[in-house]
Amino acid sequence: MDGILGIVIIGIIIFIALIVIISNVKIVPQAHAYVIERLGTYFTTWNTGLHVKAPFVDKISKKVSLKEQVVDFPPQPVITRDNVTMQIDTVVYFEITDPKLYCYGVERPLSAIENLTATTLRNIIGDLELDNTLTSRDTINGKIRVILDEATDAWGIKVIRVELKNILPPREIQEAMEKQMKAERERRARILDAEGEKRSQILVAEGMKESAILKADAVKEQKIREAQGEAEAILAVQKANADALKMLNEAAPSDRIIQLKGLEAFAKAADGKATKIIIPSELQGLAGNVAAIKELWKDDVPKE
Repeated sequence: MDGILGIVIIGIIIFIALIVIISNVKIVPQAHAYVIERLGTYFTTWNTGLHVKAPFVDKISKKVSLKEQVVDFPPQPVITRDNVTMQIDTVVYFEITDPKLYCYGVERPLSAIENLTATTLRNIIGDLELDNTLTSRDTINGKIRVILDEATDAWGIKVIRVELKNILPPREIQEAMEKQMKAERERRARILDAEGEKRSQILVAEGMKESAILKADAVKEQKIREAQGEAEAILAVQKANADALKMLNEAAPSDRIIQLKGLEAFAKAADGKATKIIIPSELQGLAGNVAAIKELWKDDVPKE
């Protein structure tokens, strides 16, 4: 009986020991770090991997994320050098580089960053006028980042960048700015309309010019073709005349045939509207011969 009881007690002890061991085995995930305290004092920092802490002695003081973090602070009232009160809210991007300093360097680090951002923003904006504040956003972002990064280095924090999310001037200034922006948009719209009208007129003028050029080219081409046709016709007539003379020369006509051809040409000329005709001497003799032949022909014809 005592042996069974002893075995049960040993089993219970082993079970409790296993539970204690298992409960003290920890796995640190990627991009995280655990700050370990031993008897209330900082002991070490666990990085990614498997770790075992001493039971009842070691304690995980803080689990720290090493990822880049973003914090959006509410709008802060700031006054420019020309006494204009504005509301500006900022966004800070940071990451923790030293978990030990982050845990022990400052109480409530995010609240400390917010207050430091507000103070830095007021100091920078206080040296600028309203117009410079609205147009120098990148410069302001850079100055704030440098100051915050230097101040938070002792807290194990690295400020990566700072962005001014919204810059809200007083209502009356906003209305004036909106009117100015509206007038500017209307001015640009008028300029665009004028440029469009100008471009349209240029295109119409260019179209008319091209049309006139095409018409002139067409007329020119037509006249060239007509001139070429007339030249070809004249050449054809001249060639026909030349061919006729060549054939006539090759036929070796007698003087009488030549005189008859002249008489035919004379007849065609006489058929015109000329009021005075000069008859060559050669044709006069030929004409008389023709008349004599005609009379003889009449005498030979038997009378009925």
